[in-house]
Amino acid sequence: MSGAPAVAPPVPPRPLRGLHRFRLPPELEASSPPETRGVARDDVRLMVAHRGSGRLSHSRFSRLPELLSEGDLVVINTSGTLAAEVDSVLNGLPLQVHFSTALPAGLWTVELRRDGRPHLDATAGDRLALAGGGELTLLSAYSRHQGGVRLWVAAVETPLPLVPYLAAHGRPIAYGYVGGRFPLSSYQNVYATEPGSAEMPSAGRPFTPEVITRLVARGVGVAPLLLHTGVASLEASEPPYPEFYRVTAPTAARVNACRAEGGRVIAVGTTVVRALESVVDGQGRVHPGSGWTETVVAPDGPVRSVDGLLTGWHEPEASHLAMLEAIGGRELLERSYHLAVAERYLWHEFGDVHLILP
Repeated sequence: MSGAPAVAPPVPPRPLRGLHRFRLPPELEASSPPETRGVARDDVRLMVAHRGSGRLSHSRFSRLPELLSEGDLVVINTSGTLAAEVDSVLNGLPLQVHFSTALPAGLWTVELRRDGRPHLDATAGDRLALAGGGELTLLSAYSRHQGGVRLWVAAVETPLPLVPYLAAHGRPIAYGYVGGRFPLSSYQNVYATEPGSAEMPSAGRPFTPEVITRLVARGVGVAPLLLHTGVASLEASEPPYPEFYRVTAPTAARVNACRAEGGRVIAVGTTVVRALESVVDGQGRVHPGSGWTETVVAPDGPVRSVDGLLTGWHEPEASHLAMLEAIGGRELLERSYHLAVAERYLWHEFGDVHLILP
């Protein structure tokens, strides 16, 4: 597939312990796209957290251009979402395969699931029949969980190239909090250009052409990069695994120019932060680059490439909270999350969003 790396990724890092504990009421888990609830894509709720003053305020995503200033730069991830879940059969047992990350030589990392949970009883050498005449062979363990293998390196054979095959026979990955099935377009950001993400880089979902137009009219720049996301682990709270990214020379130059001229670089999603932090030097200068990133952003190291972050609301103990703390600070983050629960903000990819500004 386009953008696939030339070398195998390194071994994934060991899981990090989540830094924040809070109770997420089940009714705050967004179970369907906002459009099905009578809310426009760009009219989800937006909490704004100001790191300098500590002020928290409530808005709507459609007002994002009013919250930014001429000379600021918004950096987006243009990776498109795959229909990455495919029905399969292993020794007569129906399973679902989640295609996570493309590897060289036609290999993939995959997760097997059954009844909404990881299926941990497979062994190396198992062959799974895929819907539509495909076949998958498990080769070696990639990630273990609770005494079994959660992610496998697998060889895949399909009657079509894999991306068209998934489009024909797969569906978007949906977890238990989603009520029903929705089309791939519901999981696609409007600016997506290159399919490759197992799950939607969902911080960008509220963007519409109208919002982007108003940003540009206000003098706010929009710059693209690419990072293909793998599958999450809601059960293990694992950090992100090595993922393929690409930061082009024009985007690196725009980030550097924005900051040199006193503007603010606002990352749309944790994937953008991860990609930029993979190519920033010790002086805060971003360089073009591509490959596999193992970068895990945490409070024990400075964030040099961005000044603010637009992100969704993350689950208790999620490793992404460490990145948010590194950008916004622990006290501001905890206040934001407590207020989000109290004010009934909605979580997950179809929920509301959170803007952390300097």
